[in-house]
Amino acid sequence: MTMFAGLDVGFKRTAVCVVDGSGRTVWRGVVDTHPEAIAAALKRWRNKLEKVGLETGSMSPWLARGLSVLGFPVVCMDARRAADAVKSRRVKSDKADAFALAEMLRTGWYSAVHVKSEESHRLKALLGERDQLVRAKRALGNQVRGLLRPFGIRLPSRQGTKKFAEAAHQAVAHDTMLSASVTALMEALAAIEGQLARLDERLKDLARRSPVCWRLMSVPGVGPIVALAFIAAIEDVGRFARMRDIGVYLGLTPKRYQSGETDVGLGISHQGDSMARHYLYEAANVLLTTVRSPSALKSWGLKLVKRRGPKRARVAVARKLAAVLGRIWKDGTHFAAA
Repeated sequence: MTMFAGLDVGFKRTAVCVVDGSGRTVWRGVVDTHPEAIAAALKRWRNKLEKVGLETGSMSPWLARGLSVLGFPVVCMDARRAADAVKSRRVKSDKADAFALAEMLRTGWYSAVHVKSEESHRLKALLGERDQLVRAKRALGNQVRGLLRPFGIRLPSRQGTKKFAEAAHQAVAHDTMLSASVTALMEALAAIEGQLARLDERLKDLARRSPVCWRLMSVPGVGPIVALAFIAAIEDVGRFARMRDIGVYLGLTPKRYQSGETDVGLGISHQGDSMARHYLYEAANVLLTTVRSPSALKSWGLKLVKRRGPKRARVAVARKLAAVLGRIWKDGTHFAAA
């Protein structure tokens, strides 16, 4: 008889529920969150298990890859859709959630999610570290600015530059207490800038050695960071039948609420990879405001700015950029301005 196993993954322990084709619970239990421990619990039904399902989460890629290597038919399910099924149940517990996931597998009421490779996750980890350092740099610069504002001292708008550091030190040169505070913050800021420079050089080197990155960077406004973030988020462009689906995948398409006489257009869905979405938005802004070379994409975006406003135009151009990058990647071509 065909069987299905649902896994409610926790950081330390994972609830497991096995059901048969009729929905009858065959076994329930809790095991350590490790592929081998889960495989040991499921090995007695190995030849009968049609699907083993778990929700998307921080531990899911590791578990899904590990169980697949051990020979189990793993399905990673969209957590947003799984949450609807879990919330509808009267009892909320790890065991009940595992049963709900097993039922979703049995009935087919789930959305399967692509599990990225370890290489893609390593690239995302590198990009994520850079993003955290950029945030820390911005926070420290704002801290220095806010520290001096009560004394009527205004610093240059661009933080982290040599001019910014010189202005900060000169402003507090005759105040011992303020000088100590500013010096500590500026030293931390300098250390972060050094780490950022090393990370940027590493990422540029990765981009230089990637033929796909070179083609993606032929698009105006797209640099090494944007290209690498896009590659890490998509991983396999062949997964998309239509390139415009990439914008949907990255959460760049608007939501809509319609019921009866009510029909409201909402903001973008913000689903998918937030880092790739952010960098595409920034690339769209650069294309519309900084890039001087003319192109059909830029002309289209500038018309949208006049008609719909700059923010909506940037989102629309980012969505279009996602489709353009996907097409360049798939076809092995370069950007054509016309």
